[in-house]
Amino acid sequence: MNVSRIRALRGPNLWSRHTAIEAVVACEGAENSIDQLPGFENRLRRRFPGMGPLHGGSSLAHVLEMATLGLQAQAGCPVTFSRTQATLEPGVYQVVVEYSEEPVGRMAFDTARALVESALADEPFELDGALAALREKDEDVRLGPSTGSIVTAALARGIPYRRLTEGSLVQFGWGSKQRRIWAAEVDTTSAVSESIAQDKDLTKKLLAAAGVPVPIGRPVSSVDEAWAVAQEIGLPVVLKPQDGNQGKGVTVNVVTREHLEIAYKAAAEIGEVLVEKYLPGCDYRLLVVGERLVAAARRDPPQVIGDGRHTVRELVEQVNADPKRGDGHATSLTKIRLDEIALARLDVQGLTPESVPEKGRRVILRNNANLSTGGTATDVTDDVHPDVAARAVAAAQMIGLHICGVDVVCESVLRPLEEQSGGVVEVNAAPGLRMHLSPSYGKGRNVGEAMISHLYAPGDDGRIPVVAVTGTNGKTTVTRLIAHLFASTGLRVGMTNTDGVYVNGRQTDSGDCSGPKSARNVLLHPEVDAAVFETARGGVLREGLGFDRCSVAVVTNIGAGDHLGLNYITTLDDLAVLKRVIVHNVAESGYAVLNAADPTVAAMANVCPGKVIFFAADRHHPVMATHRAQGQRTVFVDGDAVVAAEGTWRESLPLRDIPLTRGGAVGFQVENVMAAVAAAWASGLSWDAVRRGLASFVNDAHNAPGRFNVMDYRGATLIADYGHNPDAMRALVAAISTMPARKRSVVISGAGDRRDEDITEQTQILGAAFDEVVLYQDAAQRGRADGEVIALLRQGLEGAQRTRHVEEIRGEFVAIDSALSRLEPGDLCLILIDQVEEALEHLAKRIAEVV
Repeated sequence: MNVSRIRALRGPNLWSRHTAIEAVVACEGAENSIDQLPGFENRLRRRFPGMGPLHGGSSLAHVLEMATLGLQAQAGCPVTFSRTQATLEPGVYQVVVEYSEEPVGRMAFDTARALVESALADEPFELDGALAALREKDEDVRLGPSTGSIVTAALARGIPYRRLTEGSLVQFGWGSKQRRIWAAEVDTTSAVSESIAQDKDLTKKLLAAAGVPVPIGRPVSSVDEAWAVAQEIGLPVVLKPQDGNQGKGVTVNVVTREHLEIAYKAAAEIGEVLVEKYLPGCDYRLLVVGERLVAAARRDPPQVIGDGRHTVRELVEQVNADPKRGDGHATSLTKIRLDEIALARLDVQGLTPESVPEKGRRVILRNNANLSTGGTATDVTDDVHPDVAARAVAAAQMIGLHICGVDVVCESVLRPLEEQSGGVVEVNAAPGLRMHLSPSYGKGRNVGEAMISHLYAPGDDGRIPVVAVTGTNGKTTVTRLIAHLFASTGLRVGMTNTDGVYVNGRQTDSGDCSGPKSARNVLLHPEVDAAVFETARGGVLREGLGFDRCSVAVVTNIGAGDHLGLNYITTLDDLAVLKRVIVHNVAESGYAVLNAADPTVAAMANVCPGKVIFFAADRHHPVMATHRAQGQRTVFVDGDAVVAAEGTWRESLPLRDIPLTRGGAVGFQVENVMAAVAAAWASGLSWDAVRRGLASFVNDAHNAPGRFNVMDYRGATLIADYGHNPDAMRALVAAISTMPARKRSVVISGAGDRRDEDITEQTQILGAAFDEVVLYQDAAQRGRADGEVIALLRQGLEGAQRTRHVEEIRGEFVAIDSALSRLEPGDLCLILIDQVEEALEHLAKRIAEVV
C-alpha cells in the first residue's frame, strides 16, 4: 500500500461540503481485496474494535478510509463523511475523510496507516496511546469553550468565520462586514479601555466616580507596607496583583501576618501588589454584553468535604479524577492545586494535606473562587436584582468595555449592593465564559449568541455578495465584466482571476490567482463590499473553494472540455462534477447562471440549492423556452439587443451600446455579456448601473488583457487573445470571420499539459481559416520533450484547407516580431499569447515604434 499524495481540502470540494483529507493510495495484488489477505480483518479488529463495517472485497484503501474516520470518532471529533473512489488506474484509489481540525485529520490518517500496517505484519498496535494522542492534539488545536461558543452561535446565524491564528483570534463575516474577536474580546474594545481594566487601582477610582460601590485599599511596595495598610483598613484583607487576570496571584480573607507574607509573594510574582478591604459574602461574576447583563454565576472556592477516612490530599485527588476537570480551559472545570496558597489556607483552618478532616467538614483550599484555580460555578442569572445589574452595566461602560466580566462580592445578588456593603472588586476585558456555558450547577446560558447579537444586528449574516465564475472559456472576461458592473454602482469590489488580485481597482497580487487562497485574501480585506472570483479547476482540486457558499455561481460553458486527463479528471462528466462545485454551493437565496445551450452546463441546474437563470443566444432553445414558460429568469438575444426576461417583464440592452461585442459581431463576447448581465441581475444591481457598466467596459489590454484585444499596426489589424483549447479556436475563428482582411495569419503555441489530440485539433481548426501560421514553443513545456508540442501543432496543419505558409520559431516574442514583419495594410493577424502581460507590453512597444 503506497500513499503518493495527501491534501487538505479546506473548503467545499469535489466530494462534499466538508473539510477533508484527500489521499491517493495505490494497492498491489491482494491489497485490492482483504478477502485475499487471510486473517487480516480479524487482526485489524483485535487492534481496533471500533473499526467501521468493511464489505467483502474491500481494498486496503477502503480500510484506511474507515480507520481514519473511526479513529477520529473514537477520539471525540465530530466527523461522519468519508469515501474511497477507484481511479482509472488499476489499484489506485482516492481516499477522502472528513476532519474537524486539520492537524487532527492528518494525524488520524498517519495513525490509520500505522494501524493497517501493524495488522498486515501482525505486530502490536497501542490503540489507547494513539487515541490519547489524537485527543491531546484535538484539545491543543481546537477553539476553547469561550471562543467556540461564539463561533457556534455565528454558524447558527449563517455567519461565516475564519481563524486568523492557531489561538483564539477569529474573524466573522467577509470584507467590509467583517468583525473580529480575540477570545471574548471584540474588535471595538480600545486598547485604552483594556489597559484601564488591567489597572485595578485605577479601575476602582473610575468606578467610585461613577457611583459604583468598590472596596477601599491601595497599592503597596513591600510586605511591611502591605501589613500597615491591612491594619489601617482593617482585617481581613485581599492581596492581588494590580495588573492580573484569571485570579492569578489573588489571595482573599487574609487575617494573619504570616498569611499576608505568603499572599504578598504570590501577588508580587505577577506584578505590583494591591491591598483591599475584604468584603464578606460570595463571589459573583456578572457578564455584561453591550448595554445589558446576559449571565451571572456564583463562584465557590475549591473545596473538599471530609469523610473521616481520607486525607485532604486524597480527597483532592478524588475530586480531580472527575473527567470534567482538566489542566487547561478545554474542560468545564479545572483541577485543584495544592500549592503554597492552598497550604496557607489549610493552615488557617488548622489542617495540612495529610490531615483527615471529620465527616461533613468543609475544607477550603482557596478563598478566591476563579474557575482557573479549581472553583465551581452556580448559575444565578435569574436572581440578579435590577439595581445590581445596573451597577454592573455602569461599571462596564465607565471603563469602556463592550464585553465585560464584572466581579462582585456580596451576600446575595437578590438585593442592591449598597444595602449589604457589597461591591465591585474587579472588571475583566476578556472574561472567560465557561462558568456561564457549563456551570457546575444550574442552567447554562447561550452567551455566545448574546455576543454575536452584539456584533451583528438581527438578519445580518456578515456576508457580502460573492460571485463565483467557472467554465472552459470566457471565465476571465466574465469575471472582469461582473466586477466592473458592481463597481458601476459605487461598490468597492474585490476580484481574483488568472491575471491577479484586484481590490477597488488596485492590483494587490499578480500571476494566476484563480484559486482559494486568493479568494480568502479578498474576503479578509476590510475595503471589499462585493467579491467576484474566477474559480479554476486546479484550486478546487488542490484545496476546495475559498468560501463556504456564494450568492451567484456562473458557469460559462464546458464544451469539449480542457485539461482532460489530469488529476483523474478524464471525461466531460468528471469535469462537469468538478465545475459544478460552485453551483452545488450556491446559497438558498442565490442563483446559478447557466449556459442553456451547453447540455453539460444546463444539467447542473439539478444540483443548485437556489434558483437558476439560463442564458443562450437562441431564446427558442428548448431549455430556454421551458424555463421562460415557467416564469423563470432568462437572458437571450433578440434581434440587436440582449434581453433579460421574467414572465411578461423584459429589459432590453442594445448591442450597439456594448463595446465588448463590437456591435454583436463577436459571438463569444455576446455570450460573455449575457452571463455577466444575468449575474448582475441575480445580485440585484439596478438596470441603470448595468447599462452604464456595459457601455464603459472597453475590451482593451487594461480592462481585459489577452481577451480579444484589437489593435492597429501599420494599417493591419492585430488581435491578441489567450485562447488555448479547441473550443476557444472555434469561437475566435467565428468572430474573425466577420472581420474583413486581405490576408489572415496566426501566431500560436500549445500548452504541454493538454492531451495530444487537443493540441493537434487547435491547428486543424486554424488551418481552415488562416493563410499563414507561425508556430512557437511555449515558455513552459509542462512535462513535454523539447519540440514535441510544435510537432503536434504541425501535425494538425497537415492537409490544411487554407494555410499555405508555416514557420517554426523558438521564442514567443521572436515569433510575434516575425509575424509583424510580414504584415501589410489590410491584413489581419491573430496572436495567441502565452505570457499575457509581457506579450501585450511587447506589442505596445512595437506599435509605439511605428507611431
